Amino acid sequence: MTGFYYPRTKSGKSAILPPVPWHYSGELITMEYRTDVEAVKALLPEGFELADEDPGAVAAIWADWQSCSDDFNEVLDPVRLQYKEMFIVIRCKYKGKTYSRCAFIWVDKEFAIIRGQHQGYPKKLGIIQQTRPVNVGKAGPRLAPGGKFGVTLAAFDRRLAEGVFEITDTADAPGFVNGHPMAHSRWYPAIETDGTDSLSEVVTMSGFDVDFGRCFKGDFDLTYFDSPVEELVDLPIREKIGAYWHEVGVSWKAGTTLERRTLEDIG
Repeated sequence: MTGFYYPRTKSGKSAILPPVPWHYSGELITMEYRTDVEAVKALLPEGFELADEDPGAVAAIWADWQSCSDDFNEVLDPVRLQYKEMFIVIRCKYKGKTYSRCAFIWVDKEFAIIRGQHQGYPKKLGIIQQTRPVNVGKAGPRLAPGGKFGVTLAAFDRRLAEGVFEITDTADAPGFVNGHPMAHSRWYPAIETDGTDSLSEVVTMSGFDVDFGRCFKGDFDLTYFDSPVEELVDLPIREKIGAYWHEVGVSWKAGTTLERRTLEDIG
């Protein structure tokens, strides 16, 4: 059987995910703010600590992506190329090193969910929208001071977040919260469903061939809404830090296991 991920077949054609490396190009809107430090601490599993500096900093990020495999066949089949996501990033410390960590994330395509499971991103299905910039006509904002962009997130028939970003100037970098290597947990419950995990790992990763494009900073408004199955309202906006519209390209191939707990360790 061949194929990077299931379903594996003799040809590997049916696999949900193509072989790595994976390449990404996207437009992102990042909104950084400070929340209650205890709210961030509550999202850190065993072995993780709060970041030494600005431990309550959070980034709420909307992204409009195109992603493909190394043979680029998805570029001409855009249903497999394009997806959107919204994710929440916090900062943390693991074994003395500072990392960024994705606490919550929603995407709108099957392959993006499964890819996230492989990388340790806790991806869920959602409806994500963000205004795109325009260069002609009146049906959108320009990438210039005064340009306004709207973002929304919904899941399970409920709106979870909405925001507005307005450009004030150009920027050199899109903030700091999502500026470290990622540290994620890969968990998979044992088939015995007895409370143990057959997979329990801490992994880290970062991309290569990173390519930053245009970057603009500005002001923002962000609102979270309650839901019976979501926890965004537990990360209230106490103080704005900054917001950005930015372009990024990156490729990804592999991560590193920082800790792997065996069934004997868990038992």
